[in-house]
Amino acid sequence: MNAEILEAVRASSPNLKSAILRSVTVERATRTVCVEIITDRIFSEADRTAAQNAIKPYVPGYFDCAVEISKLSPDCEMVKRKIKEAIAQHFKAIYVTLNDGDITVEQTDNGFCYTVAVMQFIQTGQDICAAIDTYLASNFCGEFSGKCVVSAKGVNDIKIEEKPDEVEFEIPVRTFAIEDFKFLEGTKKQTAAVYIADLNFVSDEVVLCGTIEQINEREYTNKKGVQKTYLSLEISDTTASVHVTYFIRQKSYDKIKCLKAGDSIVCTGANEMFNGSLRYTARVIDYGRYPKGFVPQKRESKPVPKFYHYVSPQPYSDIQQTDLFTQNVIPECLLNNSFVVFDLETTGLNSSPVSGNMDRIIEIGAYKIVDGKICESFSTFINPQKKLSDEIVKLTGITEEMVADAPTYEQVMPDFYKFCSGSILVGHNIAGFDFRFVDYYSSSLGYIYDRKMIDTIPLAQELLFLSNYKLNTVADKFNITFNHHRAIDDALATAKIFIELIKIKKSLPKTA
Repeated sequence: MNAEILEAVRASSPNLKSAILRSVTVERATRTVCVEIITDRIFSEADRTAAQNAIKPYVPGYFDCAVEISKLSPDCEMVKRKIKEAIAQHFKAIYVTLNDGDITVEQTDNGFCYTVAVMQFIQTGQDICAAIDTYLASNFCGEFSGKCVVSAKGVNDIKIEEKPDEVEFEIPVRTFAIEDFKFLEGTKKQTAAVYIADLNFVSDEVVLCGTIEQINEREYTNKKGVQKTYLSLEISDTTASVHVTYFIRQKSYDKIKCLKAGDSIVCTGANEMFNGSLRYTARVIDYGRYPKGFVPQKRESKPVPKFYHYVSPQPYSDIQQTDLFTQNVIPECLLNNSFVVFDLETTGLNSSPVSGNMDRIIEIGAYKIVDGKICESFSTFINPQKKLSDEIVKLTGITEEMVADAPTYEQVMPDFYKFCSGSILVGHNIAGFDFRFVDYYSSSLGYIYDRKMIDTIPLAQELLFLSNYKLNTVADKFNITFNHHRAIDDALATAKIFIELIKIKKSLPKTA
């Protein structure tokens, strides 16, 4: 049936003659058949209407038909990455022997041709190419043809380097002196509190001090069926905020109910794992505040790992870079500087532990720019150790199967910290979203970034006049094509945008 629908779509408009069906889904609640189409040509609303009319005969009469069309014009690097994904999914034994130079891609008038160099003893080339062609056809428009050749390397050329263990490093937890301590319900005077920003460990006895940002009284039913009251508070000590749960005891109720937003308090309690995340529960609340003119002490980080253990960067080259830089002189501010441009895909939008359980990272894509040229890539899926929602699968194209065998954030973040070492971080909405995830999951392992960041959104707003400053809108301004909502593709587009913006500005903006 899908083949017939696709044939009808392609016949409906010249701008859809190479289109592919990305998905066909049925939403029974609204009685709607949703069809997602990808084309490699500029299209109009008339093309969407033509496609919808072509599809309607295949849709039951009591269902509506909704059509969404996206334009995607892949380049050689995008196709190369998809070839690697196809091999990783279907031929894992081959994937572990591949180097970046083992795959070459060239663009043709109608699509792309590619060559994959494999070791002769592993697999027949016909099987590999058939799987790759099917995978490419499900992601891109156009025709694909490929061949496998025997790699010059042999089994003895594959060397597994034994890497010594990293040196263990215990990061000291920072504390500050509590001022103006006053008993509210406790009996023990507390003199020092832990920085909330450092609250990433499990302990039965943790003292926190901060200002109440929010406070709410809520009710719950205990195991005996008795209704009880507890407080849900958000407190901040300027280094970070934390959600505090406090179960009110009857004898303390009259004292505790006087608390309000703006009060400075001292909490004594436990930081424990609950449903896979840390949760702080206060046992005792007293009065007290952090010092006047409090300037947080810089947190010490684990040293940069000596070796990559799970994810290693890959060299990157793009023939288009040569053309770009021969037309325009590289701005001096890009020379003798290193930047890491990155993007994430996550299980959701919650980037603050105060708002509840943090969402998880499921993909990191990053590119390193040195002396004005994109020279390395860092890409990996991350196993979130939780089920992916249907919305995230549809938005990103990342499935449960793709992350099932991926490393966890505990394994990936040290490698990413090493990749970023010595570089200024760059991203599209990096400060408001992506860095929050990286900072949270890295700091929980002891890796602390120095927060030198450049956000391409305010940079684009300063230099360009556009209807909006979404990534795809800014990319269109510079004729940059990419597969939106995949971290590695978004990161490459952002890297190219960053270079173009700096060419216009001819200086670096202040880092955050």
